[in-house]
Amino acid sequence: MTSREQRIADFIEPFRVEPGSKVTLAKDFEPDFKGTIRSKKRGRKLLDQGIELLAEYQSRLYAQHTHGVLVVLQALDAGGKDGTIRHVMTGVNPQGVAVSSFKVPSSEELDHDYLWRYGLRLPARGQIGIFNRSHYEEVLVVRVHEELLDRQKLPPGSRRGLWKRRYREINEWEQTLTGNGIKIVKLFLNLSKEEQRSRFLRRIDLPDKNWKFSAADIRERDYWDDYQRAFSTMLSRTSTAWAPWYVIPADRKWYARIAAGAVIANTLIEIDPRYPTVGKKAREALQEIRRDLEAQAPAGAAADPFIEK
Repeated sequence: MTSREQRIADFIEPFRVEPGSKVTLAKDFEPDFKGTIRSKKRGRKLLDQGIELLAEYQSRLYAQHTHGVLVVLQALDAGGKDGTIRHVMTGVNPQGVAVSSFKVPSSEELDHDYLWRYGLRLPARGQIGIFNRSHYEEVLVVRVHEELLDRQKLPPGSRRGLWKRRYREINEWEQTLTGNGIKIVKLFLNLSKEEQRSRFLRRIDLPDKNWKFSAADIRERDYWDDYQRAFSTMLSRTSTAWAPWYVIPADRKWYARIAAGAVIANTLIEIDPRYPTVGKKAREALQEIRRDLEAQAPAGAAADPFIEK
């Protein structure tokens, strides 16, 4: 491991939820934490470096075509999911990235098991897939608003032990994906109640942000404590050795983007994708093609494509 790679691993360690630990979100993770990075200017430089690193490794991942990466983003309303995706993935080749946002399930989706619609959007090998909200909505929003279970057409008696069963099923599903080459990066953007209030006010005050405001967001804010408990349980029950959670301090958008980018970069570093190499016969065939192309050059033209005319 290079010194740069070690610095990234050390930087993200405070955000990692140790598998098997019991999390109390308000006590264990600070939304305004920023470690040793004290200025936004310094943070911008680090983010630019991280974007370059991500672009390099994503190119290798795409070329190797063996692993895929699934980035799971969870947060409360105004937590910064869209901005994180936009800023962190800005330098990555769009051909190798797919973003999926999950809204209220359709009637077709409700006719299947609760994981069905998420399975349809999994990344292919060589691809980074991003879930803007994810299968964890099924143990967050649905748990806070249990009346939503009525729409899921569950068999009689199946609600007994439902949440424990879903945590187990999600863990097993993610383990299956990991065993098949889909590495999972789980990021929870941890926003304070006061910062959420400030962001809602900005959405009202700034005309170009009005479209992002919804009265439903305010209604959900009334369930703040319920969501904090649901998040704490989710982090405790589903941070595993094969797919740990990272709790990203989200009160400062610039810091959240650095932290999220570092976790994704660290995952790609661990995969260590490589460009495919060709064998001796293939190299000889390429050289033969090169000689044919050089022979086709018009008189006086430069034969070497790397020599500027």
